[in-house]
Amino acid sequence: MSILFSPFSLRELTLPNRLVVSPMCQYSAEAGQATDWHMMHLGQLAVSGAGLLCVEATAVEPEGMITAADLGLWSDATEQAIARVVTAIRRYSPIPLAIQLSHAGRKASSGAPWEGGQLVSVAQGGWQTVGPSAVPHKEGESAPLALDEAGLERIRTAFVASAKRAVRLGFQAIELHAAHGYLLHQFLSPLANQRSDAYGGSLENRMRFPLEVFDAVRAVVPDGIPVGVRVSATDWVEGGWDLPQTLVFARELKTRNCDWIDVSSGGVSPLQKIALGPGYQLPFAEVVKREVGLPTIAVGLVTEPRQAEQIVASGQADMVAMARAMLYDPRWPWHAAAELGAQVSAPKQYWRCNPHQYKHLFGDIQFGQR
Repeated sequence: MSILFSPFSLRELTLPNRLVVSPMCQYSAEAGQATDWHMMHLGQLAVSGAGLLCVEATAVEPEGMITAADLGLWSDATEQAIARVVTAIRRYSPIPLAIQLSHAGRKASSGAPWEGGQLVSVAQGGWQTVGPSAVPHKEGESAPLALDEAGLERIRTAFVASAKRAVRLGFQAIELHAAHGYLLHQFLSPLANQRSDAYGGSLENRMRFPLEVFDAVRAVVPDGIPVGVRVSATDWVEGGWDLPQTLVFARELKTRNCDWIDVSSGGVSPLQKIALGPGYQLPFAEVVKREVGLPTIAVGLVTEPRQAEQIVASGQADMVAMARAMLYDPRWPWHAAAELGAQVSAPKQYWRCNPHQYKHLFGDIQFGQR
């Protein structure tokens, strides 16, 4: 029996299998509002057969967008735009839906990747960025404004307001983005956080703001809805955030009833030197799972069904999240289930598509025809 295609529970949410569609930025929103692109993009992934579909990094305030075309959830207009997509998905797919809430901090006001992805200055039509300290992401870039107490409170409140909207929209899980060099990660990393107040310096102080945001969100989300956190386990830069600090942070999150840790890496510095390879981030997820005991999601160049099966069967992680592989093959879970001798859900309109040798891929379905 395939462990990858066995159920997994997070509070009151039971996933039909351990495959997660990673949140993937599309840079295709208009004024923070989801568009027809999101309808197409998320619609096809909603019938992929994965166990959980997580909507891309969604800004909690306009200043927190990575690009001017980021998805947002800070107003009635942005909420209504996402509601249109969620409603369409719910008509045809039972897939559990999650959303990742984020603030880009000093990495905001950037161009889209296909436009070079560099900082867009105020003079070029961008906006003033903020961060834990007035330290630019990249040498030669404009420095962000260091957040004061009022700014910290504004952003905490924004995360809470977006979480409430997510619950109202019917999302069944929420992930807070504390990875990839965005604001919560910036507070954690000594490379970006050079404050001398209660939010900087020691590890305890650098964790303070991300933990405050988590606590504030967890307090307003109904108890049955799981809340998790994506982390970068290492900055891949000497003197930066690393795995031992990640373990301390994860243990603190566990005491606060965090439901999972999504273990990624990097993003806070262009000086990072990443040792890429198949499953290159798996050792981080494995250590977090073993040392902390929280459910973990593994990510990073997982492309083959038996590779994904081995990850969960061996106990390296509880779930596997996929991004690029899912874009390349939106039916990846179907093909993986066929190879592993498992079953997967599919819309009834597609029940006749599976090859004869996989006739039980969608279950013991009877399909009549005159």
